[in-house]
Amino acid sequence: MPAADPVARLAAELSEAVGAPLELDRPSDPAHGDYATNAALRLAPERRQSPRDLAEEIAAAVAAVPAVDRAEIAGPGFVNLWLTDAWLADALGAIVERGRDFGAGEPAPRERIQVEMVSANPTGPITVASARNGAYGDSVARLLEFAGHQVEREYYYNDSGAQMEKFRASVEARRRGEEPPEDGYRGAYVDELARSDEDPVPRMLQEIERTLDRFRVHFDSWALQSELEGRLDEFLPRLDTYEKDGAIWARSSKYGDDDDRVLIRSPEQGGGPTYRAADVVYLADKLERGFDRAAYVLGADHHGTRNWYAAVARMLGYDPERIEVLIYQLVHLTSGGQQRKMSKRRGDVVFLEEFMDEVGVDAARWYLVNRGPDQTIEIDVDLAAERSQKNPVYYVQYAHARIAGILRNAPRESNESVLPTQPLTPEERDLIKRLLEFPVVVAEAIERRGPQAIPVYAIRVADDFHRFYHEHRVLGSDAEAFRLALVRAAQNVIARSLDLVGVEAPERM
Repeated sequence: MPAADPVARLAAELSEAVGAPLELDRPSDPAHGDYATNAALRLAPERRQSPRDLAEEIAAAVAAVPAVDRAEIAGPGFVNLWLTDAWLADALGAIVERGRDFGAGEPAPRERIQVEMVSANPTGPITVASARNGAYGDSVARLLEFAGHQVEREYYYNDSGAQMEKFRASVEARRRGEEPPEDGYRGAYVDELARSDEDPVPRMLQEIERTLDRFRVHFDSWALQSELEGRLDEFLPRLDTYEKDGAIWARSSKYGDDDDRVLIRSPEQGGGPTYRAADVVYLADKLERGFDRAAYVLGADHHGTRNWYAAVARMLGYDPERIEVLIYQLVHLTSGGQQRKMSKRRGDVVFLEEFMDEVGVDAARWYLVNRGPDQTIEIDVDLAAERSQKNPVYYVQYAHARIAGILRNAPRESNESVLPTQPLTPEERDLIKRLLEFPVVVAEAIERRGPQAIPVYAIRVADDFHRFYHEHRVLGSDAEAFRLALVRAAQNVIARSLDLVGVEAPERM
């Protein structure tokens, strides 16, 4: 049960009255009650009763609970519940009491979790495609922190190898006034790096870190592939390996991987370690640093990596359940109905800095996390840049700013109270019930590693608030104290929702 969840506590109370576990769902139509349960349909076979007869018993039992105003049977055996104003007011009180911590978890056990994300090679500025990695990974990290875990963020980058050699060769070619190699890197950023005699890699890393800081993705540590490769000899003896065609292979297919993997190339191929070898050291390094769980955030082209990491964990004697691989799909940008092409090597890539300049940091964060990681994102840049209520991030932020304006204009001596002085209106009831959904929305987003549920929920809260505000005055009304408490609770939930996806909650707009 999420901490301080009034609906979960009510369900537990009703379950005790019924003598069986009972779950509550919120009907889409308020005419069907504040909450409903299908317990009769679920329990009827084991009770050997008809669902309707059992529903009558359940309705009678829950109607005796003080929180329930009335209970009615619907359809083949659903029980619809209407709750008292007193219960809704008490539930609002729980939200107000917790403030911006409403919905936060108290995990057992509390884990130390590393989220490794972005990790793009420093061969150019961060692209919008890599920014999705950062937005998704950082939102997962924020959710895990809100759940009560200790989370550390890490960036792992390749500072050696073929791609880095091509990058340096491209910069060197521009310094000589020549075109980069055919398979090298092009673009204005390469020309800019060529104006300096410095190694372009450290400069590129500084640029990447600065961009990600602006994007509100901050790292606790940075890991270098070259340093990890230097420790490979420590771990090779612990692996199940064999030699084939002059190369050293991991027998990973025996441990659940799709195929065996090359760790050390043959002398004809240079004899050096592959990036899979660095994977071995990096996985062990993560777990030996004391992390209970290591989460990798990777693009769709790394889909086969999930089984590889699990196989490495088994070979090294670690529990593979300590490893999570979170895969996300591609990003497409459209403007004026046309899709923008993105290729770092060709130089026609859309960089994150450019995207943030165009749409703002808040919209960039919102749009890069508001779809499930298993879905390709298509962002209409024109809409994302628009400062109107057609833009969902602006619409939600406007609700927060409007509430801030109400609270600024409230009399200094006014007292917010969760004790209603008159019957609750339908709009007040709907807004309270929407706010009460937050702990479950957060808990499910954490369990599924799906932060996209948070923007969807935030829009619904903004909808219910705007509907309430359109129908009812807050300041100067007979219910001023109660409504001030209600809008402050809504403000706190909106602010927390925005923060969980890295978006600011403005006081003014």
